[in-house]
Amino acid sequence: MGRLCLTRLTLSHFRSYRRGEVVADGRPIAIHGPNGAGKTSLLEAVSLFSPGRGLRRAGADDLIRRPEALGWKLTGVLRSLHHTHELESMAEPGASRSVRIDSKAVAQAGLGRVARVLWLVPSMDRLWIEGVEGRRRFLDRMTLSFVPDHAEASLTYEKAMRERNRLLKDAVRDAHWYVALERQMAEAGARIISNRQHALGLLRDATRDAATAFPAPDLAITHPEGELPEDEAALVQVLGENRRRDLQAGRTLIGPHRVDLSAHWVAKGISAKDASTGEQKALLISLILANARALALDFGAPPILLLDEVAAHLDAGRRAALYDEVSALDAQAWMTGTGPELFAELGARAQFLHVTEKDGESRVEEASS
Repeated sequence: MGRLCLTRLTLSHFRSYRRGEVVADGRPIAIHGPNGAGKTSLLEAVSLFSPGRGLRRAGADDLIRRPEALGWKLTGVLRSLHHTHELESMAEPGASRSVRIDSKAVAQAGLGRVARVLWLVPSMDRLWIEGVEGRRRFLDRMTLSFVPDHAEASLTYEKAMRERNRLLKDAVRDAHWYVALERQMAEAGARIISNRQHALGLLRDATRDAATAFPAPDLAITHPEGELPEDEAALVQVLGENRRRDLQAGRTLIGPHRVDLSAHWVAKGISAKDASTGEQKALLISLILANARALALDFGAPPILLLDEVAAHLDAGRRAALYDEVSALDAQAWMTGTGPELFAELGARAQFLHVTEKDGESRVEEASS
């Protein structure tokens, strides 16, 4: 099986870094330092070598270092299977983010064809008990890791739905205005539904026979209107039939934009939302590891993992189990924590970095284990 890892990361005027550089050897990377020093910004930089807005979902201007406001640039050297690529992700003030692979400008989706990046951040700890939007986003990030074109289908669907919703809010009743939009929604919607089901199938396969210390959740996609039709023709029909009800609501009430992701802890017979805080964290870790195992088979190499403050709610036994599974995957995992003691169980299996901050400027340097 091939490897997927960054061997070099350079940051210029990104967040609190005027300049930063990491030279990596492919091992898991344990990043420690005080809160607010800039540890998460390193992970965010890596996440921007994948399609989308990164692990903080920040706009391009929000990533610019102040007070210089010169724009930001990230460069990376990526080993992907049996190839080496030079990656660039950057933005000038007031401009959208641009991406280059091997000096050629590409759409963000191009990053998904050479790299797969998964992350787990503290804001996801309440995934199972907060709003459905976060769970749907989590589902789509997992799906995107298997199907890079999933983002394109989602954007097409959302654009057509926004135009249809505008008609609904304006109480337009002429069916001719809706037909073309509903066909676009149905075509993209069927792809979205198929992509999500494909991803869940791969996750179930990866979970079924895995030797893991973390609970295996059973995932399901649900819709508040009941079962959602999966083929394009049926979606066209449903959208047309629901038009009168949608006119009353002023928005589209049925479609893949309203699904929810549920997780059931099989061994305990409880829903994820009813589990304790620690158990919910363990379930999330289990999903990320299952996603990584499935990608190792589907893509040909395990993904790059970004695990922010992952050890914060784990006891020593669970921490050791996590590090053992990451090492067994042969994945490059970038992990953060306040002190090196949180990574003691990794020992020589990991590369250690220390992040500090002084006068508003972050610095990163190699550290001993």
